[in-house]
Amino acid sequence: MTGLADRLAEMAARGETAGYGTLARDLGLRMTDLTAALEAMMERDAAAGRPFRAALLDARLTPGQPARGFFDKAAALGRPLTPVDIPAERAALFAAAGRDRSAP
Repeated sequence: MTGLADRLAEMAARGETAGYGTLARDLGLRMTDLTAALEAMMERDAAAGRPFRAALLDARLTPGQPARGFFDKAAALGRPLTPVDIPAERAALFAAAGRDRSAP
């Protein structure tokens, strides 16, 4: 999904995160379509050895962290992450986008 990939690339370049609901609304997607697209993107990221771009999303119930499904999918892909790993995952995305925002 090009719109999603482009939007996440823009967010990484600016050192930003966004909520799932906000991103779904901005892209005109239903939440189920957004999560399916994010999971497919995670599969591609894992296959390419890249940081998970879906780490840029924040869950409503766990501010500053992706939703539980993100962690479940990462584990299913053989790259289990915990909430402690998210700042480093995001820093890698920011650095790859040409802007290192590893410090909060």
